[in-house]
Amino acid sequence: MSAPEPGRDETSPGRNEASAPAGRPPGHDGRPGGPAGPGGSAGPGGPAGTGETGANGGHVGVVTTGSFAMPGDRPAEGRGEGSSLLADLRSLPNRISVRLRLTVLYGALFFLAGMLLLFVTYLLLRSVLDSVFPAGTGIRYPDGSYISSEAIRDLAMRRMLIRSLLALLGVGIIAVVMGYFVADRALSPLQRVTATARRLSESTLHERIALDGPEDEIKELADTFDAMLARLGDAFDAQRRFVGNASHELRTPLAINRTLLEVALTDPEVSDDLRTVGRTLLANNARHERLIEGLLLLARSERELTTRTPVDLSEVAATVLTNLERREQPNEVTVHRELTSGTTLGDPVLLEHLVGNLVDNAIKHNSDGGEVWVRTGVLTGYATVQVENTGPVVPAYEIERLFEPFRRLNADRLESAKGAGLGLSIVRSVVVAHRGRVYAAPRQGGGLVITVRLPLT
Repeated sequence: MSAPEPGRDETSPGRNEASAPAGRPPGHDGRPGGPAGPGGSAGPGGPAGTGETGANGGHVGVVTTGSFAMPGDRPAEGRGEGSSLLADLRSLPNRISVRLRLTVLYGALFFLAGMLLLFVTYLLLRSVLDSVFPAGTGIRYPDGSYISSEAIRDLAMRRMLIRSLLALLGVGIIAVVMGYFVADRALSPLQRVTATARRLSESTLHERIALDGPEDEIKELADTFDAMLARLGDAFDAQRRFVGNASHELRTPLAINRTLLEVALTDPEVSDDLRTVGRTLLANNARHERLIEGLLLLARSERELTTRTPVDLSEVAATVLTNLERREQPNEVTVHRELTSGTTLGDPVLLEHLVGNLVDNAIKHNSDGGEVWVRTGVLTGYATVQVENTGPVVPAYEIERLFEPFRRLNADRLESAKGAGLGLSIVRSVVVAHRGRVYAAPRQGGGLVITVRLPLT
């Protein structure tokens, strides 16, 4: 992917990764997601290209322009070093492992017990020296020198205290090192539980920890985890059966209804009133088919991925845009294509649905003569796809709700013909299944900028 324009900066890979899966990126200032934003001499997205008309109607323009960036990105140099250091220091206690905490606790208890023992020894030795060397006595050496009992006691106590402190420090260091290995040994069953939990997925829920050992708190935790895995396995099996049954039981009657209505409408003797009713029922049947397809796809995308292959997002987007040109569109829009390579690991079918839903949403909720920008590539270490569209103004507080199932802007259900309200919900589910992030922000002048970032291969 080509470098962003001057003044357009990128976020670091680790920044804002803990934010919600969908929403407004921090620091958004209303700018569009890339250099293809408004303000160009030839209109949004760069110079206007020649338009192409789809096979069934709807005007689709394809233009190749420049690169893109996250909406609202700020320069890394603008961050205060002092505030970053302070934040790191404040978060340090939360990053200390349990093993290190136990080691520190063992060492602190050892030094506390050693200091208490040294204090008791000091008092006992003081008492013994007072009885052996009573006040007023002393020792006279053959050379005539004399040392009093008070000097003897002070010298003995000082030397005992210094040597005892050195011995306590040396033994304490050994105790801390031994405490570290003892803590590691005590926590090894928990490490086994953690390793199993990280390894498990929807397809490996049959595995169990099966921890051996005494009936203590750790074994109780492992047994509880095994019981939870059994319940999860049953729930996923039930979900698979439900999706399979629903796929058959719901599609079949709708397909039969559609066939009967189409056959009835071909009868030349059908009255105009019946023909109108038949077309209305046929449109309603088609809407129910789209709703069921969306629900089944949403259920599938929320499950663990069973297929992970290298997928180039530029190829996926190109396929989606090629298919788009062959379909009739609800309004005339110009689609700008800015595609460069960005490869991730995932399910190609789900990723095609992801890009397709983003593009369909950008077209359906656009205005006649509007524009859509589809961008792919590598941005700050992630395979990225971004879809930006013109259209009505979207309040920032409404964005998060748009990713919920059956939610539309301003709770609008009158325009249900535009869709079932599942497009962005499916996008978020597919992104979560691929361990990625989706960001949405209102576009200056109306419309949305939606950016999806997925891990690179």
